[in-house]
Amino acid sequence: MNFEFSDEQEELRRQARRLLADGLAKARGALDHGASHDAALWRQIVDMGWPAAAIPEQQGGLGLGPLELCVLAEETGRTLAPVPFATSVLHATEALKLCPADPLAGATLGRLAEGGAIATVAFAEEGGGRWDAIPAARVEAGRLTGVKTAVAEGSYAGFAVVSARAADDEDGYGWWLVDLDAPGVTRTGVEAIDCVRRHATLAFDRVPAARLGGAGEGAGLVRDLLDRAAVYDAFEQLGGAEAALAMTIDYVKTRQAFGRPVAGYQAVKHKLADLYVKVQLARSHAYYGAWALLNDVPELPVCAAGARLAATDAFTAAAEESVQLHGGIGFTWESDCQLYYRRARLLAAALGSRAVWSRRLAHALVAHGVGVA
Repeated sequence: MNFEFSDEQEELRRQARRLLADGLAKARGALDHGASHDAALWRQIVDMGWPAAAIPEQQGGLGLGPLELCVLAEETGRTLAPVPFATSVLHATEALKLCPADPLAGATLGRLAEGGAIATVAFAEEGGGRWDAIPAARVEAGRLTGVKTAVAEGSYAGFAVVSARAADDEDGYGWWLVDLDAPGVTRTGVEAIDCVRRHATLAFDRVPAARLGGAGEGAGLVRDLLDRAAVYDAFEQLGGAEAALAMTIDYVKTRQAFGRPVAGYQAVKHKLADLYVKVQLARSHAYYGAWALLNDVPELPVCAAGARLAATDAFTAAAEESVQLHGGIGFTWESDCQLYYRRARLLAAALGSRAVWSRRLAHALVAHGVGVA
């Protein structure tokens, strides 16, 4: 079992760090100008082939694997770069790849590989917000009616994978591909805690929708997608946690209290040491999840839940302590540490709460033959 990235993957990481070196400044720029994202940076990312990285070659992609996506997820998370990489590449593209026999999914992957389109997933609805909730949205005669909430990049994405019920789904539901520029789609921006990653509520009024996968397969597809997304998001959280910790260490070395840097106080050292341990624990779980994803092993649900929980704990703790150790300035809009705090809070809830993933881990362990007290 090898937990190291290859030389090629480490070179990809170095390229990503160079490209995203001013990602945090670009996030600030997007906020100041009210932009949905940094279109110029996204074009550079498209030119470098990141959206095509893990799409099969026969569908126009580069045919690389999940480890390359893990590397890129970590580096985009490190700088909070205002681009739809997580939403379009890590979530929507992976959703389409779960329908390998579907010609429509294959054609759409080709569009994503070319970089000419941005996609999102729209599963959550009012009242819960969970991806795996049975949807109230319905499709009748090929037209979708319903409302989806908390849709990441929903204000400007070109199309979405949407969960909805149709008559032939019987007791289940399915996935549908919807053009978000079609008549009948209403986009309403929502104020999320993370101001960099924009969200919207999407209302559909008899909008043409094309089925992805088979009738009634939606629940199973969402379960598989959540496992994959949990591993990728764990790497994004890992990058954010490391950045928040590094920012805090730099600050406490210069911040003075009673005539000496606060980094010299034992209590502060203990806090930073505890954060370092949490980050390293999250890294170990994330690597195990990446291994499970790469090898498509039965342990993937266990590994994904472990990676999700450890990464959420690490990023949340690092972001909260960063605000605290920055003192009063940490609570101001001018401080970058509160941007990491907002992203940590968003990612902690985006795929489901800690309680949800604790239950998923318990169920996965039981299914894998491990007793849970």
